[in-house]
Amino acid sequence: MQLDILYEDNHLLIVNKRPGQITQGDATGDKPMGDYVAEYLKQKYNKPGNVFVGIPHRLDRPTSGIVIFARTSKGLSRMTELFKKREIKKTYWAVTQEKPKEQSAKLVDWLKKNPKQNKSYAVAEGTDGAQRAVLNYTYLRSTERYHLLEIDLETGRHHQIRAQLANLGLHIKGDLKYGASRPNKDRSIHLHSRSVSFTHPIKKIEVNVTASPPDDPVWNAVNQ
Repeated sequence: MQLDILYEDNHLLIVNKRPGQITQGDATGDKPMGDYVAEYLKQKYNKPGNVFVGIPHRLDRPTSGIVIFARTSKGLSRMTELFKKREIKKTYWAVTQEKPKEQSAKLVDWLKKNPKQNKSYAVAEGTDGAQRAVLNYTYLRSTERYHLLEIDLETGRHHQIRAQLANLGLHIKGDLKYGASRPNKDRSIHLHSRSVSFTHPIKKIEVNVTASPPDDPVWNAVNQ
């Protein structure tokens, strides 16, 4: 598989993930992106033996966009710390079936994960096990049938964007799990990790990366 590489240095490798690919191994037994990254590094740099590939964060299987991999243990520990401290600015694009009532808004919800369903629900504040979830969205444009939102995450909860938008009555195209009217044929959802910005934890330079959405008719139409 050819990797869509957006950034590479001695410590980090940033890739534009296609929908349907898994970041890490799971129960399906499908080959994860981490393995493809290891193969790429092994071949490019003619490395003998095992190649280190660290994964400081994940991206849901049906979602596309930016995934950051670490090439060194130092890079992994420091990137993990950046995610933990929320020192990475992450922007997403979402295509929704419904048009939001407001041009932009800040959504604050309490989300609780149901592990059996692999789904998160908006619940009342103070509910046992619930976590505060915050995002900001801006409406960008529409086609005849769909609407493009840009989303800035303040927190990183399980299925946060999917759950919070659904709670507002905005359903991401193809996201049957969170109330979309029908699935996409390839089981993807129209949610895309669009850009990341952070200070490189080792080089101390600004890293700004943007990923193009998948090449499909809906993404192409809203991305005019």
